[in-house]
Amino acid sequence: MNKEAIQDYSCLFQNYLVNQGMAVEWAIFLNVLLNCIIVLTVVLILDVIFRKFIIETFKAFSNKTKTTFDDYLVKSNFPRFIAHTLPLAIIWYLIPIIFIESPFMTNLLQIAAKVYLVILCVLIFRSILRTTRNYLEENEHYRDKPMESYVQVLMIFAWGIGIFWIIQLLTGFSVVSLTTLGAASAVILLIFKDTILGFVASIQVSVNDIVRIGDWITFSKFGADGYVTEINLATVRVQNWDNTYTTIPTYSLIADSFQNWRGMQESDGRRIKRSIYIKQSSIKFLSVKDVERLKKIQLIKPYLEHRQRDVDRYNERNEINKELLINGRNQTNLGVFRYYADAFLNENSAINKDLFLMVRHLAPTDKGIPIEIFCFSKDKRWVNYEHIQADIFDHLLAAIPYFDLEIFELPTGKDISTVNKASFEN
Repeated sequence: MNKEAIQDYSCLFQNYLVNQGMAVEWAIFLNVLLNCIIVLTVVLILDVIFRKFIIETFKAFSNKTKTTFDDYLVKSNFPRFIAHTLPLAIIWYLIPIIFIESPFMTNLLQIAAKVYLVILCVLIFRSILRTTRNYLEENEHYRDKPMESYVQVLMIFAWGIGIFWIIQLLTGFSVVSLTTLGAASAVILLIFKDTILGFVASIQVSVNDIVRIGDWITFSKFGADGYVTEINLATVRVQNWDNTYTTIPTYSLIADSFQNWRGMQESDGRRIKRSIYIKQSSIKFLSVKDVERLKKIQLIKPYLEHRQRDVDRYNERNEINKELLINGRNQTNLGVFRYYADAFLNENSAINKDLFLMVRHLAPTDKGIPIEIFCFSKDKRWVNYEHIQADIFDHLLAAIPYFDLEIFELPTGKDISTVNKASFEN
């Protein structure tokens, strides 16, 4: 059907009303109103038909392909948005023909169609971006990258361009001039300051590999302690160990200090670093009788025999008076316990011997002498790690009395009441 025929049909109702004696102005108005109703009805029907046809065709095509990219296109409503372009093309073609008698309506509807086309292009672009993001997240190389941040940045630019174009369509004022762009840039910088900072931070986080999705981080400032589940333009989402969620501004990842446990997770062991506080008054030199008693502990028997021979040989060579234990060289119960703890760790199959292992003194404190255990467990899983650590210190705490040592402990209310009771009885 050519344009002349469409114009003739669109004016039938107008001609009928004029022949019935109605004023031409009213006949034109009612004819335009009727044409609007007819066009909108036809377009809505065609939109439903085209949408169902294109969506079903696209689904059938995606089911036959091996790639998942087209499947994500369907999920992101890409076929639905494409289907809207066909009715829009029909409207674009019919507007100047049907509303030839009303230039104002023609111009108004053409502007509305152009605005809708701009919005539709942005939605199609968003659908493609989301599809690309979902497709890349399937790839092992991109799964831990902040793809959401990049999508959000591109969408901000897309909506910005779309809004500028719509303003130009509605007002006729060009936004391409340098003055307008300068003013718009200032407004964008002011409104989207946090977004821009977040975008810059996302790039730095990705390029420098600071944080990945799935990393365990501890960020005391925001009370976050758990796994990173999402990195987007403005925030980083962390699922804490109590299953609550904490959102952290993305920019804070490069502006503030936080702890990332990825290095531990990728290493061959998880560090155990804890101290036992020994009561200083329980430390003593070992007598011959004490040494003989401790030789019954199989783990340190060879060490005691070898060490005691060296001590005795030195004391005899230098004619040391051993009436007092302080004279000459002597072993101490704390030193022997340190060796026992070291030997115990080396015998423990749960400890990684290829990593650093040490039992050491720390500086004396008002709570006693700290004996620090420093080693790495083979199993890095949290629950198993805690069990390994607990087993080590359970054993060492239970072993301390065998060396005539005491663990420092602040007095409790029961201790104080016992002392007071004893003083009262005396």
